[in-house]
Amino acid sequence: MSAVARTAGAEAPERSAREHKGGGLPGAVAAEWGKLWTIRTPYACLVASVVLMVVFAFYFGSIARINDEPVQPVGNAPVSAMVLVQFLVVVLAMTTVTSEYATGSIRSSLQWVPDRHRVQVAKALVTSAVACVAGILLGALGMAVAWPSFDGKATFEMSEAIVQLLSMGVYLALVAVLTVGLSFACRSAVGALSSLFFLLAGLPFILMGPGSEILLKINDGLPQSAGNHFMAGDTTPYSSVVGLLIVVAWATAAHLIGLTVLRRRDA
Repeated sequence: MSAVARTAGAEAPERSAREHKGGGLPGAVAAEWGKLWTIRTPYACLVASVVLMVVFAFYFGSIARINDEPVQPVGNAPVSAMVLVQFLVVVLAMTTVTSEYATGSIRSSLQWVPDRHRVQVAKALVTSAVACVAGILLGALGMAVAWPSFDGKATFEMSEAIVQLLSMGVYLALVAVLTVGLSFACRSAVGALSSLFFLLAGLPFILMGPGSEILLKINDGLPQSAGNHFMAGDTTPYSSVVGLLIVVAWATAAHLIGLTVLRRRDA
């Protein structure tokens, strides 16, 4: 019996080590990935984003042809459509946080992963990965749909198209990170969606309305405008790299705000 007990005692640490191999950040990411695809929201958001991209990319190309606008890259059509498509990414990323607060399952998530930062990072990584891939695929779809609608009013260069596709994926990924951070700060779907809609759509609309140079400069510092400059590859009022850095700064700030609230206020 003593030999059996010693053998069992020796195997216990090994068994415990094997049981905990799935923990840490990889385990948290795997858990969030599984939770994401067990609800209907991501599927509905992705289907709706395809519909929006097809409609508005074709619309943009048609308007450019009708208004006899200068010849432009075909990628400008899906870039413009991202103004609306991004809100489906917002809903997808927001749901991973606010739905858990609404049902109380956030308590279980924080018990399974006590490290608050790890929970937030896992949600941000999962949603941003999905958003990035979706952005690239949606961008390609938008180019394909818009090309015939331009009817010769667009150009296509492979290198330029690839850069724009990657930029669309990166922008939507950063929007997902921004959304997760603000969702942890607001905790409710109404509060998070209202805040994000105001930041990404309402405030730019207000600032652009009067046509004031000062207000336009302020607008250029918002994530939506900076994202547009980044995806379109603009050189004015600043380079696309500066646009990317502005969006990264907003996403980082939102992440830190959400983390601060999460650490100070328990579930």
